[in-house]
Amino acid sequence: MENLLFDIVVALTMGLVGAVVFAAIGLVSGTDETTTLAPVTLLVVLLGVPPVGVFTFWMAGAISKHMTHAIPTALLGIPGDTMAVPLLQQATVLRNLGAPHIALRKMISGGIIAAFIAVPLSVLFAVMLAPFGQSITAAAPWLFLVASLLIAYFSPGRWSSVAALFPFVLLILALQGFTGKYGVKLSVSYFLGIAIGPLIADLFSILSPMERLRMSRPGLRKFSLAPDVKGWGGYFPNPFRVLDPSQIKWTAAMAAVSSATFVFSPVAMTVILGEVVGSRVKHAYHRLTTVLSVRNGVTESTYIAEALIPLIAFGLPLSPVAAGPAAPLFNAPPRFSVDAAAGKIVNLHTMMTSWEFLAYGLLSVVLAAIVAYPFSMNYARVAAAFVSRKISHEAIIATFVGLVLVIGIWEGQLLGLLVIVTIGLVGGMLYRILGFNTGVQFMGFYMAILSVPAILKMFGL
Repeated sequence: MENLLFDIVVALTMGLVGAVVFAAIGLVSGTDETTTLAPVTLLVVLLGVPPVGVFTFWMAGAISKHMTHAIPTALLGIPGDTMAVPLLQQATVLRNLGAPHIALRKMISGGIIAAFIAVPLSVLFAVMLAPFGQSITAAAPWLFLVASLLIAYFSPGRWSSVAALFPFVLLILALQGFTGKYGVKLSVSYFLGIAIGPLIADLFSILSPMERLRMSRPGLRKFSLAPDVKGWGGYFPNPFRVLDPSQIKWTAAMAAVSSATFVFSPVAMTVILGEVVGSRVKHAYHRLTTVLSVRNGVTESTYIAEALIPLIAFGLPLSPVAAGPAAPLFNAPPRFSVDAAAGKIVNLHTMMTSWEFLAYGLLSVVLAAIVAYPFSMNYARVAAAFVSRKISHEAIIATFVGLVLVIGIWEGQLLGLLVIVTIGLVGGMLYRILGFNTGVQFMGFYMAILSVPAILKMFGL
């Protein structure tokens, strides 16, 4: 009983911290999930936080961020992060109609309803797949190979991403061989390099006169914020009154569908399911608000499913989200590790039960609903104005650069930093030029450590 009470207190505390921190980070446009959520979660893991605390921190943080990322998207016309890009078109139209607050409330309410649906359904689907876990673990090297090729093909770069995957894997193998000569074995540094690759590429681009000229702007960007109109009493709004019955039905249905998938691109799922719903709603205004509700709901449900299903069923990061923003839940040496070749998995998969994933997952949604949902609904305009006027993007970037430097030095000293910069620069440039995104790069890392050894062994090398 004492252990249970301790776990509950830890989960409540860390979930609350995650909800508050990432509700705030979500207000800052352009803060990608992999660049922010993954490194901070990795720090939480390395600090020795108990498994339930790590899980609730990540879950509450992810859900909260996907609610508050709607604020800059709807009010400022800037996507809050990668997952908010598919929401931009409809949000812009509603902002031009003078109803950005309507777009915002529909988006956020769809997200919180979808989150409550996605957690139990994702756990259910994971439990159904779990009996095949041992077979899947044994075949993991080949599954990573196939999954990497599929994820690369469905990335923005398509065939160029598939082609770039092989030299990227060779780069990782070469760096592993180089650091191995000095007795330094790195894992976290590769992960961090991939996570902040676009940031490193931008920092290098600023040093180039040609790129600096291309990136320069004639003046400060101007934003127009419409006055806010509150349509409910009290502090806690009811999402079932913000959405009409048709929007609730479509949001719930698409959340259930996306909760059963875990290998496809979250952005692609958001776009596709939004289009499916939009084609079935005739009235223009109702179509705009319904598509926004559904798409933001799908961002929540897809993220939850792509993290929970692989984590509970297999313990292997077999999805873009699991290999990217949720990667510290699977692989964070020395605490968490994945060695599919030897059949050894030590991470939340082996440390928590399915019932714990369900209970603490729902707790995370409740905490996000208490912290991020009413805050976004009541103070969105004030928060957007404050962030656009007072928050320095340079300060946010410097914070994450400092965090990465600390972890890189901790794992591999100078070699760790060199690997982070090398992988980040190459991966970031490939992302910018070819659309070779971070999800594909993470799968490439797992190909290097799992698939390549299996291929060499098959050929007797």
